Amino acid sequence: MRVSPLQNRVDPFGEIRATRERGLFYGNRGGRFHRDDQTLGTSRWASKQWITCLCAFKGRRNVVFGKRYTDLFFLDEPTALAAGHRPCFECRRMRARAYRDAIDPMARAGDLDRRLDAERREGRAKRTHRIAIDDLPDGAMYADGPQPVAVRSGHALPWSFSGYRAAAPRPRGLTVDCLTPPTSLAALAAGYAPEWHESAFARVS
Repeated sequence: MRVSPLQNRVDPFGEIRATRERGLFYGNRGGRFHRDDQTLGTSRWASKQWITCLCAFKGRRNVVFGKRYTDLFFLDEPTALAAGHRPCFECRRMRARAYRDAIDPMARAGDLDRRLDAERREGRAKRTHRIAIDDLPDGAMYADGPQPVAVRSGHALPWSFSGYRAAAPRPRGLTVDCLTPPTSLAALAAGYAPEWHESAFARVS
């Protein structure tokens, strides 16, 4: 019996880690890329379709790291967006439509996937985007060295797998390495409201 957690928790850099904290959302990267022994090799995606799903949908049952998908988990939606994922058009249809409409109502899922794929990575490495911190909308994340930080309500929230740490005033006048791809930044700036982990509310007065 496996006692250690699977390597299937995603951080805002898009890295896949092994930790016991699971988070609010489930997702995948277009198929299976884990090995038969439920470990990962060098692959980190199966296609450009990186999606964020509900953990429960229509009573469906799924074996984690089974035959179909390499199952992934995210603390919350800002985490998934920073990692380069988008909402699923099946289990999160209304949210996916809201995300798409905030960007381009005529866009298809494949259009969004191609845009995000170009924005979220350079080869196998995470692609960041130099942006003025004053221009980041709520729900965006940036890197403070190795520390991911989320922006919300005038505060900066340091991220961890177990939740957000104590909030600090949002810095001003800086240019930062933004983790959230421009397509998702555009959705956030246009009013798409991501679903936050409860710790984001507990840490902001």
